[in-house]
Amino acid sequence: MEAEKHGHHHLFHGEKKHEKTPEQQLKHHKHMQRLAKVGTVTAGAYALHEKHKAKKDPENAHSHRIKEIAATVAVGGVVLVMHEHHEKKAAKKKIKEEKKKGNGH
Repeated sequence: MEAEKHGHHHLFHGEKKHEKTPEQQLKHHKHMQRLAKVGTVTAGAYALHEKHKAKKDPENAHSHRIKEIAATVAVGGVVLVMHEHHEKKAAKKKIKEEKKKGNGH
Protein backbone atom coordinates (compact mmCIF):
# COMPACT_ATOMS: atom_id res chain seq x y z
CA MET A 1 0.00 0.00 0.00
CA GLU A 2 1.17 3.54 -0.67
CA ALA A 3 0.88 4.50 2.99
CA GLU A 4 3.17 1.63 3.95
CA LYS A 5 5.73 2.65 1.32
CA HIS A 6 5.96 6.15 2.69
CA GLY A 7 5.84 5.11 6.33
CA HIS A 8 2.72 7.13 7.15
CA HIS A 9 1.10 6.25 10.42
CA HIS A 10 -2.17 8.06 10.18
CA LEU A 11 -5.74 6.89 10.56
CA PHE A 12 -6.59 7.55 6.91
CA HIS A 13 -3.37 6.26 5.38
CA GLY A 14 -4.00 2.53 5.30
CA GLU A 15 -3.47 1.63 8.94
CA LYS A 16 -5.22 -1.58 9.87
CA LYS A 17 -8.04 -1.27 12.35
CA HIS A 18 -7.13 -2.37 15.88
CA GLU A 19 -9.15 -5.42 16.85
CA LYS A 20 -10.69 -5.10 20.30
CA THR A 21 -10.71 -7.97 22.75
CA PRO A 22 -14.12 -9.17 23.94
CA GLU A 23 -13.47 -7.44 27.28
CA GLN A 24 -12.75 -4.15 25.50
CA GLN A 25 -15.89 -4.59 23.41
CA LEU A 26 -17.95 -5.22 26.54
CA LYS A 27 -16.58 -2.10 28.20
CA HIS A 28 -17.18 -0.05 25.05
CA HIS A 29 -20.79 -1.20 24.65
CA LYS A 30 -21.52 -0.64 28.35
CA HIS A 31 -20.22 2.90 28.01
CA MET A 32 -22.18 3.54 24.81
CA GLN A 33 -25.36 2.16 26.37
CA ARG A 34 -25.01 4.53 29.32
CA LEU A 35 -24.40 7.48 27.01
CA ALA A 36 -27.42 6.55 24.92
CA LYS A 37 -29.59 6.39 28.05
CA VAL A 38 -28.42 9.83 29.15
CA GLY A 39 -29.07 11.24 25.68
CA THR A 40 -32.54 9.70 25.59
CA VAL A 41 -33.50 11.11 28.97
CA THR A 42 -32.10 14.51 28.02
CA ALA A 43 -33.99 14.62 24.72
CA GLY A 44 -37.20 13.53 26.44
CA ALA A 45 -36.82 16.17 29.13
CA TYR A 46 -36.17 18.82 26.50
CA ALA A 47 -39.27 17.73 24.57
CA LEU A 48 -41.38 18.08 27.72
CA HIS A 49 -39.82 21.49 28.39
CA GLU A 50 -40.70 22.71 24.89
CA LYS A 51 -44.21 21.28 25.21
CA HIS A 52 -44.66 23.23 28.44
CA LYS A 53 -43.37 26.41 26.77
CA ALA A 54 -45.78 25.92 23.86
CA LYS A 55 -48.75 25.59 26.25
CA LYS A 56 -47.62 28.62 28.21
CA ASP A 57 -47.15 30.76 25.10
CA PRO A 58 -49.72 29.62 22.51
CA GLU A 59 -49.06 32.62 20.21
CA ASN A 60 -45.52 31.40 19.58
CA ALA A 61 -46.27 27.68 19.75
CA HIS A 62 -45.01 27.25 16.20
CA SER A 63 -41.53 28.30 17.35
CA HIS A 64 -41.58 25.53 19.92
CA ARG A 65 -41.85 22.83 17.25
CA ILE A 66 -38.41 21.67 18.35
CA LYS A 67 -40.23 19.45 20.83
CA GLU A 68 -41.19 17.14 17.99
CA ILE A 69 -37.58 16.85 16.92
CA ALA A 70 -36.50 16.23 20.51
CA ALA A 71 -39.16 13.54 20.88
CA THR A 72 -37.91 11.89 17.69
CA VAL A 73 -34.35 12.00 19.02
CA ALA A 74 -35.57 10.41 22.26
CA VAL A 75 -37.16 7.54 20.33
CA GLY A 76 -33.94 7.12 18.33
CA GLY A 77 -32.05 7.07 21.61
CA VAL A 78 -34.18 4.20 22.86
CA VAL A 79 -33.33 2.25 19.72
CA LEU A 80 -29.63 2.96 20.29
CA VAL A 81 -29.88 1.81 23.91
CA MET A 82 -31.47 -1.44 22.75
CA HIS A 83 -28.77 -1.91 20.10
CA GLU A 84 -25.94 -1.34 22.56
CA HIS A 85 -27.58 -3.70 25.05
CA HIS A 86 -27.67 -6.39 22.37
CA GLU A 87 -24.00 -5.78 21.49
CA LYS A 88 -23.06 -5.90 25.17
CA LYS A 89 -24.81 -9.27 25.53
CA ALA A 90 -22.97 -10.57 22.46
CA ALA A 91 -19.63 -9.47 23.94
CA LYS A 92 -20.46 -11.20 27.25
CA LYS A 93 -21.37 -14.37 25.37
CA LYS A 94 -18.07 -14.25 23.47
CA ILE A 95 -16.13 -13.85 26.73
CA LYS A 96 -17.99 -16.81 28.22
CA GLU A 97 -17.26 -18.98 25.17
CA GLU A 98 -13.58 -18.06 25.24
CA LYS A 99 -13.37 -18.94 28.91
CA LYS A 100 -14.96 -22.31 28.16
CA LYS A 101 -12.43 -22.99 25.42
CA GLY A 102 -9.60 -21.91 27.71
CA ASN A 103 -10.65 -24.36 30.42
CA GLY A 104 -10.62 -27.29 28.00
CA HIS A 105 -14.36 -28.00 28.07
